[in-house]
Amino acid sequence: MSRVPRRFEILLVPQHVEDRGGASVEDSAVRSAVVEATGHTGSSGYPRYEGHGLAADIDPETRTVEALLVDGRELDYGLTALIRHAEGS
Repeated sequence: MSRVPRRFEILLVPQHVEDRGGASVEDSAVRSAVVEATGHTGSSGYPRYEGHGLAADIDPETRTVEALLVDGRELDYGLTALIRHAEGS
């Protein structure tokens, strides 16, 4: 049985940036938030995580964001969501 992480950090980054000026993808994020497992399953069938205005269904095995709402709305075009394990997860 696989263990579902308690929290992830979601990074919202521009899909196409011509010059990051040496900055990493993580440093180029326009928004980031730590989301915590709610104990529920989202409409996509994956565990639901919420926090700081973000609600996401995340596949914990592939670390893929399967569904995402930002402040109750769909993600803006031109942005992509990346995740990484949050501290203490």
